[in-house]
Amino acid sequence: MDTAKTAVVTKPGKRPAAPAVPAISRPMGLEPATARAPKPPPQPEESLGLEAFRSIDRMREALTAQATGGLSPAALALAFMDWSIHLAVAPGKRMELVWKGSEKAGRFGAHLLSASTGTHAPPCIEPLPGDSRFTAKAWQKPPFCFWAQAFLLGQQWWHNATREVPGVAPHHEDVVSFTARQLLDMFSPSNNPFANPEVIERTLKTGGANFIQGYQNWLEDVGRLATGQAPVGPERFVVGRDVAVTPGKVVYRNPLIELIKYEPTTETVHAEPILIVPAWIMKYYILDLSPGNSLVRYLVNQGYTVFCISWRNPTADDRDLTMDDYRRSGVMAALDCVNAIVPDQKVHATGYCLGGTLMSIVAAAMARADDQRLASLTLLAAQTDFTEPGELALFIDHSQLHVLESMMWNRGYLTGDQMGGSFQLLRTNDLIWSRLVHDYLMGERSPMFDLIAWNADSTRMPYKMHSEYLQRLYLDNELAAGRFMVDGRSAAIQNIRAPMFVVGTERDHVAPWRSVYKIPYLSDTDVTFVLTSGGHTAGIVSEPDRPNRRFRVTLKKADDVCLDPDEWSAAATQKMGSWWIEWSGWLDARSSAKRARPPSMGAPGKGYACLGDAPGTHVFQR
Repeated sequence: MDTAKTAVVTKPGKRPAAPAVPAISRPMGLEPATARAPKPPPQPEESLGLEAFRSIDRMREALTAQATGGLSPAALALAFMDWSIHLAVAPGKRMELVWKGSEKAGRFGAHLLSASTGTHAPPCIEPLPGDSRFTAKAWQKPPFCFWAQAFLLGQQWWHNATREVPGVAPHHEDVVSFTARQLLDMFSPSNNPFANPEVIERTLKTGGANFIQGYQNWLEDVGRLATGQAPVGPERFVVGRDVAVTPGKVVYRNPLIELIKYEPTTETVHAEPILIVPAWIMKYYILDLSPGNSLVRYLVNQGYTVFCISWRNPTADDRDLTMDDYRRSGVMAALDCVNAIVPDQKVHATGYCLGGTLMSIVAAAMARADDQRLASLTLLAAQTDFTEPGELALFIDHSQLHVLESMMWNRGYLTGDQMGGSFQLLRTNDLIWSRLVHDYLMGERSPMFDLIAWNADSTRMPYKMHSEYLQRLYLDNELAAGRFMVDGRSAAIQNIRAPMFVVGTERDHVAPWRSVYKIPYLSDTDVTFVLTSGGHTAGIVSEPDRPNRRFRVTLKKADDVCLDPDEWSAAATQKMGSWWIEWSGWLDARSSAKRARPPSMGAPGKGYACLGDAPGTHVFQR
């Protein structure tokens, strides 16, 4: 594999010498950070024996995880034991549930009586926001409307039963409520071919051919799953042909990243370049999908010099890669390359999802070291405070972390399928049950488009890095607490002085916007916060021509008071259209007024020659 050495160049502002890219000391991967750290004190001789015993436990846990889909049986058992014990000793709560059950039965009976008279009977309960299972007109007719109403009332009762039980730990309450909801969804009348009027109508129309086609779809999906193939459809979107097609060159490569510099489309460009740090949980081209919805192409067309990191898909040989490896050999190495190609200019740093979290750590560490190379910091659906990470926290506690660590210890990494399965559980109606009904009961394949194809192109997570990420950020919340150490110093968000542009999405189940919004509480700089419609990916991929897009935006200066999320939502200015336009204007205001000629595609004299065309080679790794 070709590699280019990192050049030390003159940067604006005072900064220490940039560290060299770690040397490769093994066939695949980078030198682990532990090799650079001071040696730990000697351990007692029996430590080896103790580690052997721990290995037995890890192996047992890894085997158990294969049968449970990576979920911790102990965590579930503890949650349900906590709930059941406290419910058993709470007579008031049980009496409340009896009263609520009788009240719901009375409402349902009154609804049936009203409907039997032939008059229009309004529903006695409405589905929750986002629940579209019963929105079709066929569900408004008897007896289907009765089944839907009964199910929704039962769902509400179980929500009452699993919530506000005195004495139950909040985390256990969330786990029990979530599990109950998943079990109830299995028995939804929308999943029953004999109770779903849409399926019945389809069956009568096709003479039962929908079930034959659905069975064929099921056989094809099972076959692909058994042989490790990608799901049906993504093959229509080929990387480098249909997606990730913005012209550019790979200007830097090491065993962890490729850095892509995109070709300019304007005669002059803004002096300050943009460095994009995507998440390594998925391939980078979520930000460079089809030409019509590519954020990278949009920025290039606005006259920006754009660089983007493409992360390598790690293997078992990379099990010891750490978060510090991703910082040093990922972001810092890329930043040195950007400064070599575009010298004497500050950089607009941008991070998406996990890449945004890492970029905030890098920015905090740079601020602590008086490294002033950043002109601004943009965080897209990225968390910096993990006290309220949403339903994803259901899968992250000490017991669950032990299971995940054992799985990764056994294989050296966490597969993309294992990670994606957790995300699917957060939205079973949209991502699991609705697809099963559509593909297997209706006999129609769900439509395929570039965003879905990208989602199927998963990557792996190295053992040590992912363990550190979950332990230090999710469980210990070191970054928000100012306890995240980089090179022996605290990487505190409060030290960042570069202006921030932070984007949250309304329906984000990975990084809930209220969690993303915590950044104004942590920072001492100007923060422009944007809340856009859509979810974790669709909200970020929000091209200007897409209809029905909206967002809210406010600027909080460093000395302004902080508003809570609800206050902010009420006070924020709502705008129609794409937040991309707002961000482009924000970048323009924080860039030099004088534009310049586009820089060269590389800097061969400084060790950064063009190594090939975009999208490079790392993106094709499976």
